[in-house]
Amino acid sequence: MRPNPENQATMLVRNGPLLGPVLSRVIGMLAARAHCPIDRLDDALLVADTVAAHGPDHARNGSVKVTLAAREGVIELTVGSLQPDGAKAMLADAELPGVGNVLERVADAVEVRQDGDGEALYMRLGFGE
Repeated sequence: MRPNPENQATMLVRNGPLLGPVLSRVIGMLAARAHCPIDRLDDALLVADTVAAHGPDHARNGSVKVTLAAREGVIELTVGSLQPDGAKAMLADAELPGVGNVLERVADAVEVRQDGDGEALYMRLGFGE
């Protein structure tokens, strides 16, 4: 059996304008390690852009905490330290007229979770066999 290594990063970004560029670069790095196909990398970057655009509006204490994990076939993002109902509000913000919900369209799973600091939005993008 082949080992299933996981690459993980956690970021706490206090400056809203930096969130998008930093998150996109970290996702790109982890996706490359997980052998992510380019079409799913585009989806992951779209998720990153959406998180960067709407995450700061719903963050507690002005900081957005993003945990990323990549392993063979999967990229997972958790956006945490959100205000009460912040994850639901981020999902609502991701709704575009004529397109639908961007996050729900490109992610294989989208869940509202509780974390130690409040609410979190979890997303999984699969690109396995």
